[in-house]
Amino acid sequence: MKNKYTILLLLFVVFFGCTRKDKEFNNILLPEDSLKSYLSLANDDDLPFDLRQKYNKKAFDVIVDQENDSLNRANLFKVANRYYNMNDWKGYQSTAKLILQNSKLSKDSANTAKAYIYLGDFYRSQVISDSAFMSYFNAEKIYSHINDKFNLAKTFLSKAQLQFVEGDLFESELTVFKALRLLKQQKNVNNQLYDCYNLLGILYNEREEYGKALEYHNNALTALNDKTIPEEFQLKASSLNNIGFVYLNMHDFAKAKKHFKDGLEQKNLFKFDPTLYAMLLDNLAYSKFKLRESQGLPDQFFEALEIRDSLKLTSGIILNKIHLSEYYAFKKDTVRAAQFSRQALLLSRSSKKLRNTLEALKQITVVDPKNAPVYSKEYIQINEKLQKAERKMGEKFSRIEYETNEIKDQNSNLQEKNKTLVYIFSICTLVGLFFYVYKTQQAKNRELLFKQQQQIANEDIYNLMISQQNDIELTRIKEKKKVAQELHDGVLGRMFGVRISLDSLDKIDEAQAAPKRKKYLTELKHIEEDIREISHDLNREKSELINNFVAILNKLFENQQNIYESKLITYFDPHIKWELVSNTVKINLYRIVQEALQNCNKYANANTIRIEFKSEIDYLFLSIFDDGVGFNVKRTKNGIGIHNIQYRAAECKGTATIKSAKGEGTLLIIKVPIDQKINLHNNDN
Repeated sequence: MKNKYTILLLLFVVFFGCTRKDKEFNNILLPEDSLKSYLSLANDDDLPFDLRQKYNKKAFDVIVDQENDSLNRANLFKVANRYYNMNDWKGYQSTAKLILQNSKLSKDSANTAKAYIYLGDFYRSQVISDSAFMSYFNAEKIYSHINDKFNLAKTFLSKAQLQFVEGDLFESELTVFKALRLLKQQKNVNNQLYDCYNLLGILYNEREEYGKALEYHNNALTALNDKTIPEEFQLKASSLNNIGFVYLNMHDFAKAKKHFKDGLEQKNLFKFDPTLYAMLLDNLAYSKFKLRESQGLPDQFFEALEIRDSLKLTSGIILNKIHLSEYYAFKKDTVRAAQFSRQALLLSRSSKKLRNTLEALKQITVVDPKNAPVYSKEYIQINEKLQKAERKMGEKFSRIEYETNEIKDQNSNLQEKNKTLVYIFSICTLVGLFFYVYKTQQAKNRELLFKQQQQIANEDIYNLMISQQNDIELTRIKEKKKVAQELHDGVLGRMFGVRISLDSLDKIDEAQAAPKRKKYLTELKHIEEDIREISHDLNREKSELINNFVAILNKLFENQQNIYESKLITYFDPHIKWELVSNTVKINLYRIVQEALQNCNKYANANTIRIEFKSEIDYLFLSIFDDGVGFNVKRTKNGIGIHNIQYRAAECKGTATIKSAKGEGTLLIIKVPIDQKINLHNNDN
C-alpha cells in the first residue's frame, strides 16, 4: 500500500507542476504579434503535438535573437513552460540552461534561482535525483541571500518532495516545516500551504502515523476554502483521494470508500484531470472489493485501466493489474489472477521502478505459490537494493549540502582573508602617504628656513658692503679735504709766489733775470711733481672705491690664512669691472667662496687652496681648487653645503661644476653670465 501511495504522489506532482507552470505566465503580454501568436498556438491542447512543438520552437527562435533583458528572460520561461507541458524534456532542459546562462550574465539573482528550480524539475522528471537536489539547493542559497521568503519556501517544498520520493522521510519532514514557517509569515499563500499540508499528510501516512496524516490532510482541505485557487487544479479531489488512502491503510474501508466516492463527484474532474479520475475510480473499486461489495465490479477496475492505458500511465497500469489480480484471486479465478499479476510484474521490470516491482512480486507470490520461493528471494533482493539506494541517496543529499556549505565557508574565509589583506594594504598605503606628506612638508620647511637664513645673510652682507662703502666714502672725503688743503696751502701758495716773482723779472735787466728765471722754473717743476703725486693719490683712492668687493674678499682670505695652515693663493682678473657687477652676483659669489673654504677646512685636508676670478666673453668664472683627499662625485650624496653652492649659482643664472676623485683633490667651477661690457677693460682708466 505504501508503494501505491508513492505512485499517487508522483502522478500528482507531475500533474500539479504542469498545471501551475502553465498558469504562471499566462498573464505575460508580448509586444511582438508573431511571438504572441506562436506562444498561444504552442499552448493550444487541441493542436497536434508536432505542430505545438513547431510553434514553440519558432517562439524560441524569435526570443533568442532579442536583447538579453528581463522581458526576454520572462519569454524564455514561458517557452520552457510549454516544453514542460508537452513533456519535451530536451527542449525544456536546453531552454532552462539558456535562461540560467543569461540570468548569470545579467547578474539577475531572482531569475538565476528560478532557472535552477526549472532545472531541478527537469532532473526530477528524469529521476536524476542528485542533480535535482543540487539545483534546488543552489536556488535555496540564492533566495536566502536576496531574502525572497516566498520563493525560498517554494524551493523548500520542491526539495522536500524530492527527499520524500527518494525515501529520506526524516529530512523531508524537516524541510517541509522550514517551508511552513516561512509561509506563515506571508499573505495569500493558501495554495502553497495546501502543498505543505498535503505532503505532510502523505509523509505521515507512509510512516504509519495515521492520526497525524489525517490531521494534515484536513488542514489541506481547510486551506482550499480560498476561492482564488482555480477549479481545474482539482485539489479537493486529490485531498479526498489521499484521505481515502489513509483509511485504506487503517483498514477502515467504508470511510475510504466514502472519500473516494466524494472525490469522483467533484465537478469537471474527468475533464481537467483524467489521471486523478482514473486513480479515484480504481481506489473506489478496490475499497468496494475490500468491503466485499460486487456492485460495479470488476467494470470500474477495467474502466480505470483503460483510461490509464490511454494516458500511458505505467505506474497506474501496474497498480490496476495488481488490484485485478487480487480481485480474481478472491473470485477463485487463478488463471486470470496469475495472468494479471504476471503482466504487472513484467511491466514493472521493464519500467525499472523497484517499488512497483516489489508490489507485483508480493501479489504474484500469493497467486503462484509453486514459484513463491523464487519470487520471495527476488523480493528480498530488490527490497534490500531499494533500501540501500534510498539510504545512499539520503547520504548523497546530506553530502551535497555539507560539501556545498564547506565550499561556501571556504569562500567566506577567503573573502575575509582578502578583506584583511585589503585593510592591511590600505593602512600601509595611508601610513606611506602620511610619511610622504610629512617628509615633503619637512623638506619644504627646511627649504623655507634656508631661504630665510639666506635672506638674513644677504642682508648682513649688504649691510657690511654699505658699511664698507660708507667707510670708504668718509675716507675719500677726508682725502679730498687733505688734497684741498695741500693744494691751497702748498701748491697754490707756491704758484702764487712764483707768479709774483716772474712778474718782477720784467723790472730788472736780462742778466740778472736769467738765474732767477731758472730758479723759478725749477720751483714750477717741483710744483708739477707735487701735483702729479696728488693725482696719483686720487687714482689710488678711486681704485679702492672700485674694488671694495675685492677688499671684503681679501679680508676673508686674511682670516683664512690667520686661522688655517693651508696655503691660500688668490688671483683677481684686472679686466673685471666690479662696479658693473650686480650686488646679487657679488653676494652669492662671496657666499660660494665662504662655503667652499669651509668645506676645504672640514673635509679636504689640503695643503694648497687656489681661488681665481677670471673673465671671458659674456661670462665671469670663479674657480676654487684644493689638493686634498677628494671624493667620488657619483656616489656621494649632495650635502647641504654643495646644495647651497648649486642654489647660489642658479640664483646668478649660472652653473656650478664639481670635479673630484679620491686622492686627486677637488675643483669647483662657477660660471656666471654677465654683461659683455664688464669684460672690456677701459684703457683710458
